[in-house]
Amino acid sequence: MPNRKPENLDWINNLRIVALFAVIVLHTTSPVLEQFNKGPLSTWLVGDFYNSLVRFAVPVFVMITGALLLHRDYEISDFLKKRLGRVVWPFLFWSLIYIAYMFYNEDIDYSGDFWITTKQILHQLKFGSSYHLWYVYMLIGLYLIIPVLSKFVRNATEKEILYFLAVWLLVMLIDQPYLARFKPQLDLRYFEGFIGYLVLGHYLAFKEFTRPHLKEAMHALFLVSLIGTTMGTYLLFNYYHGISTLLYEPLSPPIVIISASIFMMARLAKPVLSPFVVKVRDFAGTYSYGVYLSHALVLLLLDQAGLNFKLFIPLLSIPLTALVCFSLSLLLVYLVNKLPFLGKWISG
Repeated sequence: MPNRKPENLDWINNLRIVALFAVIVLHTTSPVLEQFNKGPLSTWLVGDFYNSLVRFAVPVFVMITGALLLHRDYEISDFLKKRLGRVVWPFLFWSLIYIAYMFYNEDIDYSGDFWITTKQILHQLKFGSSYHLWYVYMLIGLYLIIPVLSKFVRNATEKEILYFLAVWLLVMLIDQPYLARFKPQLDLRYFEGFIGYLVLGHYLAFKEFTRPHLKEAMHALFLVSLIGTTMGTYLLFNYYHGISTLLYEPLSPPIVIISASIFMMARLAKPVLSPFVVKVRDFAGTYSYGVYLSHALVLLLLDQAGLNFKLFIPLLSIPLTALVCFSLSLLLVYLVNKLPFLGKWISG
């Protein structure tokens, strides 16, 4: 595999914003799944479609990380100091904001006892003070292995990288329900988890593809996977008479296919963006991590204000709510960044 930097980062910058907006759409849409057999089927089907459409978001974030970081050589202490600092301090700040809101909203009982309150806070920090922060815990784990993994990736042949990805996909497949019963008693944990997305992102970003009509093939692959995930989830809901996220899971074959096709579509696309759009994109990209950290709180406040998928036709109200949430989260993080002394460290 070539040891070089991506020649054109525009497509990665575009993809980062698409994935960020997709995360917000996902969290705007998820409550719709709870409406199965509780309201119009058409509303639920819209939620199913949007959920299937945007489930690539977190895997693509990890693939972008692999594309940007695995081709470099690192001094471990320097890498951990710089990279983890950028992740941990904003994460701690926003985690405490969510904890404070839970005390305010009486989701956590405030006893007035200092040690009890401290234990409550530490408990929330241990397990995550908001549903979306699982991503940060996972990301920190990936950052710890990147200095080691990058040495393998930079020195590996294409055959060796493909071997790693093939075993990762096979392990993922036999870990799926109904197939797990056939899994042998082998210790395969070294090929499990989001680490495969890191390597996949690097491979797809650096591989020189020469096959004709590759762009059209990626569009077709994405469309087929989207239809399969949407219809498959509907059938599973009918079968279980309730929620089943089997085909939505980020570590599942359909989401790997959707994520890889989206990644390649972004790489192969040649959009012509106006200078204004590029400026807006780069501005949003600067604060993308902070937007991710803060958007769940903004989305909650918007829901309390009546701006959610129920506002009017869900097909339109879902992306509208997500767009408003994206914009307000971006504004919030920008303002936090302007705070003296600590702003840039906690804004993300």
